Amino acid sequence: MIKNKKILLGITGGIAAYKAVDLASKLTKQGAEVKTIMTANACELISPITFKSITHQPVVTRMFDIDADIEHISLADWAEVIIVAPATANIIGKVAGGIADDLLSTTIMATRSPVLFVPAMNVHMYENPIVQENISKLSKLGYLFMEPEKGMLACGYEGKGRFPKTDEIIYFVQTYLNYKKDLKDIPILITAGATRENIDPMRFITNYSTGKMGQALARAAYIRGAKVTLIAGNITENIPEYLKCIKTSTADEMFNATMKEFPKNQVTFMTAAVSDYTPTKPSGQKIKKTDEMILELKRTRDILLELGKKKTDRQTLVGFAAESENIIENAKLKLKKKNLDFIAANNLNVAGKDETEIIFIGRNIEEKLTGKKFQVAHKILDMVFKK
Repeated sequence: MIKNKKILLGITGGIAAYKAVDLASKLTKQGAEVKTIMTANACELISPITFKSITHQPVVTRMFDIDADIEHISLADWAEVIIVAPATANIIGKVAGGIADDLLSTTIMATRSPVLFVPAMNVHMYENPIVQENISKLSKLGYLFMEPEKGMLACGYEGKGRFPKTDEIIYFVQTYLNYKKDLKDIPILITAGATRENIDPMRFITNYSTGKMGQALARAAYIRGAKVTLIAGNITENIPEYLKCIKTSTADEMFNATMKEFPKNQVTFMTAAVSDYTPTKPSGQKIKKTDEMILELKRTRDILLELGKKKTDRQTLVGFAAESENIIENAKLKLKKKNLDFIAANNLNVAGKDETEIIFIGRNIEEKLTGKKFQVAHKILDMVFKK
């Protein structure tokens, strides 16, 4: 999704400028052509040679400093996307005020390509009403923003203002190179991960689901503008801060949370691997070791079946099925039995991996989708929303 894309990286004078080195490196390793503009303040924090060495492309630092015959207008025309990372209050304010007094601000003014700002600054600066007003103004004009993360900041304060994780920035870039905010404000519910059914305070029954596919769908939908609610069981990777997340553990907890949220949403993706069985009588104390133990189980409530009964004509319900044999046949039976609009069936052999292979089935659709889970997530969204 990034290979051979032309990306212009704008570095401003925030202390997080050093973190943009990792961003430039990963974009380059994924096959993007990355050129860099650095403001004068950014050059005080990190050397332009660092970015030139990593990207093997020109780094321009002044309005009238032409490196490899590149001027600000040609840079604006060349870029398929511009990433300003870190984006300081200063550059956000300049662009919001229509000021173009250096190479970066002039290039932003001249481009017709998407511009993604990645703010990183002191928490009080970020929360300043003037900064927030500028962000709101630019967002309404079509400029793109990532929210900073919460945590300990370089200035010693703790709060919202940290430079986001590089991989998350790349997810945003991958999306904006191929999509606009075409799902704006659509309420979407997604379940993900494995449930855990307690045997005693120490032991539980679970499965191998990592939750990666559900997270990929949640990311993709959110970046494309949807109002996403993620109901998460046990997930192996950190859940991004920007996602609204309801954490659950057992099948019963996930049932209750899903039933509560379902009526509020237009589209629901049930990617979670919910336990089919749970211990009949979980022990309140740790069970002592014996030569043999008989564990009595009972069926859990079928969340997908119940949603299919409650679904209205205005709602779309998408199920997921991990199968080891007769994949398409079993998926089609589930599609009909549970009153689903679509079902995504995959072989258990690809479970837990970053790449996937899915047969996406609807009443008039049967298509094989392959690739990285984030790419497949976008393809699924395209098919559900008929893009």
